[in-house]
Amino acid sequence: MSSDGDRASVWKDARNVLCVRLDGLGDLLMTAPAIRALRAVRRDRRITLLASQAGVDASALLPEIDATIRFDAPWMKATTSPSSEATLAMRERLAAERFDAAVIFTVYSQNPLPGALLCHLAGIPLRLAHCRENPYALLTDWVPETEPFTQVRHEVRRQLDLVALVGANSADSAMRIAIPASGRDEMARVLEELGAANATRIVVMHPGASAPSRRYPVERLAMVARQLSEQTGARVIVTGGNEERHLAASICASGHAQDASGKLTLPALCALIERAALLVSNNTAPAHIASSVGTPVVDLYALTNPQHTPWRVPSRVLFHDVPCRYCYKSICPQGHHECLRGVSVEQVVDASLDLLAGRERRPSPLPRVDRPARRTIA
Repeated sequence: MSSDGDRASVWKDARNVLCVRLDGLGDLLMTAPAIRALRAVRRDRRITLLASQAGVDASALLPEIDATIRFDAPWMKATTSPSSEATLAMRERLAAERFDAAVIFTVYSQNPLPGALLCHLAGIPLRLAHCRENPYALLTDWVPETEPFTQVRHEVRRQLDLVALVGANSADSAMRIAIPASGRDEMARVLEELGAANATRIVVMHPGASAPSRRYPVERLAMVARQLSEQTGARVIVTGGNEERHLAASICASGHAQDASGKLTLPALCALIERAALLVSNNTAPAHIASSVGTPVVDLYALTNPQHTPWRVPSRVLFHDVPCRYCYKSICPQGHHECLRGVSVEQVVDASLDLLAGRERRPSPLPRVDRPARRTIA
């Protein structure tokens, strides 16, 4: 077997590199430091991202990405109508690009082998991923998957460790995005419409999440908005997509928050979170945007998985420990949502006041993954 140094030398010759990240916006943002490390290996390296529509949208904020290709992969949960013809067409598309190498980025609960097979069939000679079982020829370079049975790393650290195997080492692990001027201009227009253009303190509140199991009750968020507005004088602005406007309306009904749902493009949302003194959010993409722009965040963290907390930003991670933690389910299988419902309004308000006052207390660590160690198949 070649040494890590030998593999780094082989990978250094790769100029045209494909990065495969097929899940959500937040997942891509947490992978950005690893992609930046890959890009830094050589000045003429070109990075292409293969991603879902959410990833393609987010890639415009990441200057380390040169080009994007959208692919709704049939092995990903969000794909509604998988097509074998589309997959075969993507193989042809990737083959035509003549990539030198591919890195398949996954969370530890995802299987990298469908992506690895696609890249293998496209003739990409170097292929890297974490893998739980021996991939044989599907991957030329791989890291045996040990999570979550022997360790759990933050998603940023996990992907940085992966690319380090092939010589893409970096001391810069910060999450960063580049917000275009158009996004800031759009954000300013929305604030003007809301009468908040001159607000000295803005709190952004994001009540949505792609999975119902990760949503804190909106009636409690309405109480948080009222208390923060009355106690701090902050302008509370509620964000969300068009499909989340009913959530925002419920929070804003009492008049203690203003509704910006459905009014902001992704760059403008990023600009608003950057402008804010605080984000109060479920554990979803805006929490990772906050990590990318340096805004403190109160993260209402449903215990569906343990590796996506805010990264290197002032934060409070709030949850209620439950025996059924780390279920990886989009809908609470027990029907009680206690990992979030067990968090009181007072806890959310106190955490918000701490961060607004610059009092960053060390958050409680997430509960450990209480599962037996599992042997890696060699």
